[in-house]
Amino acid sequence: MPMKILVVDDHPLYRSGIVHTLHDAGQDLEVSECGSVGAALEKLDAGLAAELIILDLNMPGSQGVEALRTMRTRRPDIPVLVLSANEDPRTVRECVDLGAYGFVPKSAPIDMLPSALQLVLAGGVFLPPSSLSVDVPANPAQHDAWAKLGARLTERQRQVLLGIVQGKPNKVIARDLNLSDATVKTHVSHIFDALVVSSRTEAVYALARAGIGIRDLEVGATPVPLRA
Repeated sequence: MPMKILVVDDHPLYRSGIVHTLHDAGQDLEVSECGSVGAALEKLDAGLAAELIILDLNMPGSQGVEALRTMRTRRPDIPVLVLSANEDPRTVRECVDLGAYGFVPKSAPIDMLPSALQLVLAGGVFLPPSSLSVDVPANPAQHDAWAKLGARLTERQRQVLLGIVQGKPNKVIARDLNLSDATVKTHVSHIFDALVVSSRTEAVYALARAGIGIRDLEVGATPVPLRA
């Protein structure tokens, strides 16, 4: 079965270019397109099946990260890959905070979109090299912590970390896993200690830098060591 993708961008020429690039990516894809968040939500509400949304940030009626915020609020079940002309690392981080599965600058080389698509479809979080380079590289303490603690996260902690990567707030994670808010907070604290980070965004960046994706966090998956 082909992977169903919805492209949301208000510029028809650029949108057509994205669709063409996707079809040339060598994946078995079924691509739909529309020019606004409102039109996208109407299609989804009408029954359009989408397994991934490729979303422009700045469109009429949706400026900044509001398009992503709206999409994640209305359809949190569908992963979103952001394409944007705004390459400010703060914007990238805000998109990660809101649960984007990746961010591709519109100025990126043409082969970056297929690479991002391949990683996201494989369960990873794609971040542009320029975004990762502004962070301090994983230090020896982080390598050691992931090897010793991250690899031995309990099944429940893996589930909580998966929720973090998916952009779910604690209350939603607690509801999904039938846990109390306090229990989820305790798990989150342990996860941060394991990764030597202090926030959700830092955790996602650490995993993206290490090449660790969503499938690696699923219960029963073989732990992946943090790479340099």
